[in-house]
Amino acid sequence: MIFPIGDDQVKGGAKPMFSYAFIAMNVLVWLYEFSLGPALGSFVTEYGSIPIEINQGEDLFTLITSMFMHGGWMHLISNMLFLWVFADNIEATVGNLTFVAFYITGGIAASFAHAYFNPTSAVPCVGASGAIAAVLGAYMVMFPKSQVKIMVIIFFRSFYMAAIFFLGFWIVQQLFSGFTSLSTDTSEGVAWWAHIGGFVYGVICGLFFRMRFKTKLVGVQRAYS
Repeated sequence: MIFPIGDDQVKGGAKPMFSYAFIAMNVLVWLYEFSLGPALGSFVTEYGSIPIEINQGEDLFTLITSMFMHGGWMHLISNMLFLWVFADNIEATVGNLTFVAFYITGGIAASFAHAYFNPTSAVPCVGASGAIAAVLGAYMVMFPKSQVKIMVIIFFRSFYMAAIFFLGFWIVQQLFSGFTSLSTDTSEGVAWWAHIGGFVYGVICGLFFRMRFKTKLVGVQRAYS
């Protein structure tokens, strides 16, 4: 198993306070979920995003509430690790308010994608994965040469890989699993199409950010080369 533990850092720019604030919010919500005990199921049903309801225009507020909920410690930790590694460079470049708008709309886009490909599902979907996938998509096109530090658990060793390769491999995995889930009628409990939808949204926004913040990004790419 491999996972990212660091990356090249943008110098200057906005303080990435919302990147870390979102991490704190997710952790606090999970602690609240954990405290609910047997009542957790009804909480997830009420605030998780249920595809069949979204497609009927019902409980649309869950498009936002669901992205701050998680199904377990490992779900939370893996998501927050990716958010911690990749979000700060984007926020530093585009600014605080733009980042907040991007993150929230990315999560909403991801939930819509999940609902579209699972139109009759009554299973609540929770997690920040969709919004984080948007972050990954934007990062790949904004900072393709950024060196991502990868930890290999089995060997307790780390190495560096260009973001475009690491994130490119990540989205290929999601696409394979997403299309497999369509043909086998099972998602193994993972919202693959939320990941894919969020990533595509992030790539589109990332291309816009590259044009809008071209001067900043040129300096960043020079630092990476």
